[in-house]
Parts: sequence; C-alpha cells; structure tokens
Amino acid sequence: MPLLAVGLPPRGSVFPFDLSWLGSGRRLSLDPKVTVLAGENGSGKSTVLEALALAAELPAAGARDLALDPTLDAVRPLADALRLEWSARSRRGLFLRAEDYFGYAQRVRREKAELLAEAARVARESVNQPELERARRMAPYVGSAGALDGRYGGDLDARSHGESFLAFFEGRLTGPGLYVLDEPEAALSPVRQLAFLSLLKGAVARGAQFVIATHAPILMAYPGARRYELTDDDVRETEYDELEHVRTLRAFLDGPEAFVRHL
Repeated sequence: MPLLAVGLPPRGSVFPFDLSWLGSGRRLSLDPKVTVLAGENGSGKSTVLEALALAAELPAAGARDLALDPTLDAVRPLADALRLEWSARSRRGLFLRAEDYFGYAQRVRREKAELLAEAARVARESVNQPELERARRMAPYVGSAGALDGRYGGDLDARSHGESFLAFFEGRLTGPGLYVLDEPEAALSPVRQLAFLSLLKGAVARGAQFVIATHAPILMAYPGARRYELTDDDVRETEYDELEHVRTLRAFLDGPEAFVRHL
C-alpha cells in the first residue's frame, strides 16, 4: 500500500505556499516504512503533515471528519496542490497531532459515560424483568463501554499522561495503513519513546507506513528511516548524525556547562 512520494507545488507569496523550500518539481520520496521530518519550529513540518493527511483523506484522532475540521482550513489549498504517488491507494491509517489526543481522550470518556448511563437506564426500566432479560437488554451498552477500555488496555483516564498516550498508540497502530503523526513524543519520556519505537517496529511488520514530524532524536533514530531536514531555504535528505537536533543534543550532553553558564 505504500505512499511512494509527495510532489510539492511551486512556492508562492501567501501561506501556506510561502514556505521557502517549496518548489515546482520538488518531490519527497518516502520510505515504504518510516519517514521522519525534522526541523526547527516554524519550518513547516506540521503544515506539510496536515496537508498530507487531508490529501490522503485519513481518519483522525482529533476530529471525526478532517474535511469538516476548521483548524485545517488554512492548509486545504496546499493539500489540493500536493501530488501523491501511491503503489495502491488506501485511506486506512491515522492522522494525529499531539494536541488532538486530549480531545480524543475526552470524547472516549464522554462516549463511555453515555453508554454506562444508557445501561443504567435500561436496568431501571427492566427492574421487574427476569435477570437474564435485563442483562440481555443492557449487554449492548455494557459491551460497547468495555470495548473502549479493551481497545486501550484499560481506562485512559486511570493512567499517567505518558502511559495513556502510549496506550493510545498501542490501540491504534494495529494494521496496514498510512500513519501521519505530528510530534508523537510530546507526552513521552525517553524510556517511553524507546517503547514507542518498538511499537513502530511491530506496526511496520504488519504493513504500516509512517510519516512523522518530531523534535526527538530518539524517534529520529528509527533504523532504516528516511530522514528529511526542513530549513529556512531547503528540504534535504539527511543522515542521522548530521541532523541539527542530534548534533545540538550531542554537544549539550558532552558539555552542558558551555550552554548554561550564562543563564
């Protein structure tokens, strides 16, 4: 199913076409497994991922329908201008921005509460019914509420922020499809980021493809990933050791005093 490449439109003077590295004829070849976009804040990583998710018509965690999500209105012209090259077109997968997870968790919590409230209503209305009949009528609501917990290995709200974030990925990275993830490391400690890499490996083995924008050198280190660095004037495929985030973090760890002595 892999998305083979993304053709970029010409640069313009108005957002989102004013990204300096856009250009007619430019083409991002995507690894059929994992592609990483790195770069500073404001370099355009999120803009490209949002446009890609729209163009690929992916399901999303933060909205039931990306076509109706007003937060994406500004990037819709770019989505229309992207040229996607598929080996075989698919709309399976997921689009996730880190900030959307919280809205998704709230929606799951609300849906579960509504299901349990319906089960309680049925129980009250069936109080004079035989126990088996009452259980039969309650079963669809209780079962659906349980399925929400089962999908994520328990109640998302009963876990820490990082644990629930990782549980969300465990429940959603389940099969073939295109997964477009914007800063999935946001709630993950370094140890949890390593666990996330393990999830990626398992999902890739099941036919998943990932395009990930990240600031995390741990995620950038996924073995065999294709890595692009977006700068003020270019987008280029870059080896791991040459990525700016990696070089900066390595320099800091080698001598933090030089970075903090003037704070």
